[in-house]
Amino acid sequence: MDDLPEVRFARTGDGVTLGYQVFGRGPVLVWMPSLSNIVAQWRIPVVRAAYLGLSRHLTVVLYDGRGTGSSDRRIDLTDLGVDAHLRDLQAVLDDAGIERASLLGYYHSVATAIAFAAREPGRVERMVLFGGAPRLREAMRPAQTQALLSLVDQDWGLFADAAATAWLGWDSAPSGRWTAEAFRTATTAPVAKAWFEAAQHIDVTAELGRVRAPTLVLHRQGEQQIPVEVARRLTGGLPDARLVERPGSTPTLFLEDPAADVRLVTEFVTTGRVSRPAAGTAAQMLTPREGEVLRLLAAGDSNSEIARRLGIAVHTVERHLANLYRKIGARGRTDAVAYALRHTPD
Repeated sequence: MDDLPEVRFARTGDGVTLGYQVFGRGPVLVWMPSLSNIVAQWRIPVVRAAYLGLSRHLTVVLYDGRGTGSSDRRIDLTDLGVDAHLRDLQAVLDDAGIERASLLGYYHSVATAIAFAAREPGRVERMVLFGGAPRLREAMRPAQTQALLSLVDQDWGLFADAAATAWLGWDSAPSGRWTAEAFRTATTAPVAKAWFEAAQHIDVTAELGRVRAPTLVLHRQGEQQIPVEVARRLTGGLPDARLVERPGSTPTLFLEDPAADVRLVTEFVTTGRVSRPAAGTAAQMLTPREGEVLRLLAAGDSNSEIARRLGIAVHTVERHLANLYRKIGARGRTDAVAYALRHTPD
């Protein structure tokens, strides 16, 4: 890991030191944090690939918010509302000498991105928003999320493991292990509890109408995660926004069909356009992981054997099978095997 970008340090107006990284080339995209550890996140293979993929055409800025990762851990736990997060973003931009940038608001930081775009329209080129809402409690409402948050001050290690797997879907090895480690080392249980409690009260709905930046809202969630209606309301509340619902059920970007996710974000940030997916066969529409599952299925492997070969959980294999059955019009295993024998290259 010697080739990591240098960690720089910015200081906020209220005296908090923040760690951040800048790498790549092209228009600036600030990937805004939730609970983050930018150094540890580079160890997650899929996340590292996403960083490198984006940096081919974009200058990527990552930073740890106050109380997390390489930033100050000793902070005022009563001051974690949107204004505090705006101070963090402002400090990083100013220290890096960035006058204008696009923002990738991810989960908790969606509300911060909206507020900054509304209050500082001259500094925001475009926005990409995923997994959050202007009223953050709407994104935290699902029962599974509430159950996981109850673990924060009961068992921090268990929360980290559960967040990486059941919550965010990173159950393939080694991504799951490294994601859980990134969560564990991102902060402490008291800080995380304060973050989530403050998030319940963050509401920037009144600022939506003042946002002028063209915005791409992305949605990919399973049945137990954030309903698509939340993303649709967010899109409808912004003056210049477009919603793209990504196929799959893993509640994250860059895990299912990562190359397509990178292309989508890069194209929007660099051009403001969102291309329609190219027409093709059902096999071409399968994600790389679905293709692997289909090939092993055609070779006669059981679900447990496929899981062992790919280093993923059996229930994840079942989810991939359900998705690919739908895409290829298969009624079950036999239809899928027949399809694979007709369409999958040797």
